[in-house]
Amino acid sequence: MIPRYQLVTFRVLVGGTLLMAILMVRGCVKNRERIAAARDSSPIPAPTDIPNETVSVAMANDADYSILLDQQQMPLPREGSMRAQVLLQRLLADDANSASLHPLPAVPAINAVYFVAIPENAGQGGGEMGDGEMAVIDLKSGFVSRHPSSIECEMLTLESLIGTLHANFPGIDQVRFLVDGKPHDTLAGHADLLDVYPAIDTARYPLHPLSRSGRRE
Repeated sequence: MIPRYQLVTFRVLVGGTLLMAILMVRGCVKNRERIAAARDSSPIPAPTDIPNETVSVAMANDADYSILLDQQQMPLPREGSMRAQVLLQRLLADDANSASLHPLPAVPAINAVYFVAIPENAGQGGGEMGDGEMAVIDLKSGFVSRHPSSIECEMLTLESLIGTLHANFPGIDQVRFLVDGKPHDTLAGHADLLDVYPAIDTARYPLHPLSRSGRRE
């Protein structure tokens, strides 16, 4: 015959186990309801019907330090600076793929791209706006801090960005770089980000900075 104290202990354990199971089930149900409510309250992305269009992308190759223009299909917004931002973000995202010939960190890279008029007699005290246009690429500091450090790799990244802008925005004459909205000395220790670069076909011509007066050095 089972002693009375053992029966009492067994019943207490069974009751405690059932109580814990009930509490766990109730907790799971509440968490599921909370997640469902958060999902329902989140904004639904607006449907997009933007068609694909053909764009030219300047792809960098670390093996032979070259730039090759590649034709790709992708949807882009209509507004100019936003088109440039989406295009360059796609370019750097492709470079973050494991099969990339110019591997870059898989982190958000670009805050924004701005198109601004180039002042006449820039660097010589002129204040009037000229006919030329400059693209200002504002990079994210997280991308800059994790970019591979070598003159070849850094220059290929700049040439890739500038060559892509030149191929798709022929009205751009010059390109400047910022990092989180501020001037920054180099990309990762070598390539100059303080100077102005010409918007040229970097697949055919080497990239040289312009002087701050706007003339090629």
